[in-house]
Amino acid sequence: MEDKILGRNPVAEALRSGRAIDKILVKKGAYEGSIVPIIKKAKDAGVVIQEVDRAKLDAVAEGKSHQGVIAYVSAYEYVSVKDILAKARGKGEPPFVIICDKITDPHNLGAILRTANCVGAHGVIIPKRGSVGLNSIVAKTSAGAVEYTPVAKVTNIAMTLDELKKEGMWIAAADMDGEEMYKTDLTGSLGIVIGSEGGGISRLVKEKCDFIASIPMSGEINSLNASVAAAVLMYEAVRQRRARPHAV
Repeated sequence: MEDKILGRNPVAEALRSGRAIDKILVKKGAYEGSIVPIIKKAKDAGVVIQEVDRAKLDAVAEGKSHQGVIAYVSAYEYVSVKDILAKARGKGEPPFVIICDKITDPHNLGAILRTANCVGAHGVIIPKRGSVGLNSIVAKTSAGAVEYTPVAKVTNIAMTLDELKKEGMWIAAADMDGEEMYKTDLTGSLGIVIGSEGGGISRLVKEKCDFIASIPMSGEINSLNASVAAAVLMYEAVRQRRARPHAV
């Protein structure tokens, strides 16, 4: 699976075909000629455009010709948040969604997708900016889960949480500052927010959450890898749902 498209004509064709594009790298000061309509179409489509120097483009292109523009494309198509909620309704189940707040490691996102599929989550939500997309590494790490677990890519995670809450969902933040997950109600319509590998959950996103669930730590190390933390919380939600099916 190709993750990058190099050159003006190939990128223009990808945009014209409606292919899912994560972001486009453009050489600084290259806003002229055939690059102009590419940038306009990308902006109209809501694609993230990042200006970089030539050295960065050369490194990404690995010696191939790029003509000042490189597009990162998705290995798989994204869905909308409404599609994820519709999937839950179609199964007659309360929505169970995992929200990733700027996960940058493709192995982590792939592992989260794999666990989300195993626990029966209806979908995963990621932001357009500051997050890894559905590239081939994510797909491989997910062990096939990317084929079955819908992923929605949104402009603003905080605003998306507001939309989910309007749909009757409760939002739990995974963070060390909260109440132990065993004492937290993780049944019913639920979204679990997992923070980035380095900074955790951003302040605004955390403020939008209804409650914070923490994972108890007993050793010398007081933090878990993002995908491991996500897995622990997802399976605690499964445990609670099976123990109290009437609450689901």
